[in-house]
Amino acid sequence: MKKTIITALVLFSFLSFTVTGQENSMGYEVSCSMDWIRGELNAQVSYNLARAGIRLPTGRFQGEEILKDAYPPLLRPYLLSIPVDSGSTIGSLVSDGEISLYDVDRYSREALISPPSLSPDFSRMIGRYTVYLEKISSDLTRHRRAIEGERPLIPVPAADYTGIIIIAHGELPIRGMNSRALVQPCLFPKIWDTSMNLIYERSMAEPGRRMVRYAAQESIFRPTPSGLDGDLAVLLGPNPLRIIARGIFGSRPTNPIIDRDDARRIISTENNRRLLREGKVLLVLNEEVLRAIPQ
Repeated sequence: MKKTIITALVLFSFLSFTVTGQENSMGYEVSCSMDWIRGELNAQVSYNLARAGIRLPTGRFQGEEILKDAYPPLLRPYLLSIPVDSGSTIGSLVSDGEISLYDVDRYSREALISPPSLSPDFSRMIGRYTVYLEKISSDLTRHRRAIEGERPLIPVPAADYTGIIIIAHGELPIRGMNSRALVQPCLFPKIWDTSMNLIYERSMAEPGRRMVRYAAQESIFRPTPSGLDGDLAVLLGPNPLRIIARGIFGSRPTNPIIDRDDARRIISTENNRRLLREGKVLLVLNEEVLRAIPQ
């Protein structure tokens, strides 16, 4: 019964507040986009002052206060749609009772908030908000220490790399299906090898660290010693292991599959296993999935 009520509340949030680029019945207009490269959900909410009968300049403070109270439930459907892993979203975690709608609204209230501004015609009050996905990931991390992943019975010779890059830019075959798709980003992807051994998942990363970073293909072919762009060069160091993904696994196509030989190079040395624990892992995906409007 409790789960049914929670599910109804989640659905009510979608039905009541999902408005992108058009004004709803209460005078709010919401636009939202996801930037997986920066790890941000960016939103803009505007409130129709003229429609509410709020006059400027005396009504400006009133408009700001109305927007301050209104924006968390307005952002709620976009937060609920964020994919956590291949089988769940923030919304499904709420439905299952793992987190509450209060937690979801807290993510909104902890957003970086730009000072509200007026539209050029002074008819609307506009607020801009940035929700950092790293804060959500940290909140959903339950383990206290990283668990040990697979170790091969017979290690293979492998260099000590400074980072791991998995290139999954194009469409890849979906394991178990006669179809192909682009790998989709999520908060906690899993990495499998072609023998379907689990190489990396969220509990293998140290708490407090981002499990993976995402980037577009252009960021790893720069005229630098490592070929990497800016912060990625700092994260992944001068000698990252570059791997071409072979496929995708999962009910949502979020989990890349890498060749077994590449997996052995990662798990055969303590140094390379440490890269997993420290989250020095980059997934290179198609840019169209990295910058998208949450659905």
